[in-house]
Amino acid sequence: MLTIATGNKAVAAAVRQVRPSVIAAYPITPQTEIVEQMAEYVTRGELDSQFIPVESEHSAMAACIGASITGARTFTATSSHGLLYMHEMVNWAAGARLPIVMANVNRAVGPGWNVWAEHTDAFQERDTGWLQVYVSTVQEAYDTTLMAFRIAENESVLLPVMVNLDGFLLSHSMQSLETVEISDFIPPLRLPHAIDPENPAGYGTLTGPDAYFKFRWDMERSMRDSAGVIRETEDEFARRFHRKYGFVDEYRCEDADVVVVAMGTLGKEAEVAADLLRAEGVKAGVMRIRWLRPFPRLDLAGRDVVVIDRDYSFGFGGVIAKSLAATARAEPFSVIAGLGGQEVTYDDIAEFVRTRSPGTEYWFGVNDNV
Repeated sequence: MLTIATGNKAVAAAVRQVRPSVIAAYPITPQTEIVEQMAEYVTRGELDSQFIPVESEHSAMAACIGASITGARTFTATSSHGLLYMHEMVNWAAGARLPIVMANVNRAVGPGWNVWAEHTDAFQERDTGWLQVYVSTVQEAYDTTLMAFRIAENESVLLPVMVNLDGFLLSHSMQSLETVEISDFIPPLRLPHAIDPENPAGYGTLTGPDAYFKFRWDMERSMRDSAGVIRETEDEFARRFHRKYGFVDEYRCEDADVVVVAMGTLGKEAEVAADLLRAEGVKAGVMRIRWLRPFPRLDLAGRDVVVIDRDYSFGFGGVIAKSLAATARAEPFSVIAGLGGQEVTYDDIAEFVRTRSPGTEYWFGVNDNV
C-alpha cells in the first residue's frame, strides 16, 4: 500500500506488522512519536502486545530484557540521553544474547542542550555488541525495521539490533512509503536459551577469568556471522519486495576519482552533490555506509576520499574517517559537519570535494583547519 508518512510513523508501521509481544516505552524527543503510535495501535486493538509505559529509559531496556529472555519478541525506541541512560542495560542485552530491536532517533548529546540530529549518541554504543544500521529515507526506515527482527532473531546471530534514523531530518519528514504484506518473511522467534517462568531455576551470573573471554569471543563470532545473515536477509527482501539494500549504498562509484563517504541523510544529500560535480567534469561518487556494526570493508584504492562525520570522538577524530584510515588504508579528507543539526547542503558537500586536502581534518563552520 502506498501512503505518505514520517520516518517515525514508518518505523511504527513496520513494528506493528512484526507484532512483538512486548513494547517498553519512555518518551524522549524526537523519538516520542514512535512509541505514541505503538500505544495507539495497542489501544485500538490493532496490535495484541503488552505495552509497558516505564519510568525511565533504563527501565525500558530492562523490561525488554526480562521479556526477551523468556523468548518473547520485544521492541523499544529512544534517542540521545535516553540511549545513554540505557547504557548499562544495552550492554546486558547484548551479553545475554537477546534479539531485541530498538529504534534510535539520532540526536545530539548535551550540554548544550540540543534536540537536532547527530550520530554521537549511537556511536557511543558501538562497542556494546549491538548491530547498528543507519537509514536515509522513510522507505528505508520501514524496510530496515522489518529486516532487523529477522536478522536479530536468526540463531547464528542472536544479538540485538539498533535501527538509527536522523532526528527531525528523517523522523519528522514526510515522504512516500510503500508498505508490504510480510507473510512468513519473519519466522517465529525461537530463543534456544529462553527461561521458563513455569519452571523457575537459579542462575549463577558470576563468570570467572577462565570462562569470561569465551562469552566475549562468542559475541564476536556471532557479529562476524551476522554479515552473512544480513546479506541473505537483504537478498530475500529484494526478491520478495523488489527493494535492494546492502552494507554500503553506492552512487555513481564505478568510475569515480573521488568518493564521498557519509551516513544517514547526509549520504543522500551527497548524491545531489555528486551530480553537481559531475556536471563540472569531476568524477565524483558516494558511498553511504548503512551498517556501522558489523563494519563494512570498502574498496577505496586509488581514489581520493572525503569522509563526512556527523560525530566526533574527542582526542581521536571523526569515527568513520579514522575507521576507514585503519581498515581501508585510505588517507581521507575528514570533514566534521552536521553536529547538532548544523545545516549541510549539497553545495557545501560539493565544496568539500573541490577543496579537499587528503590526510587532514576540517571542521565545517570553523575558519581554520585543525
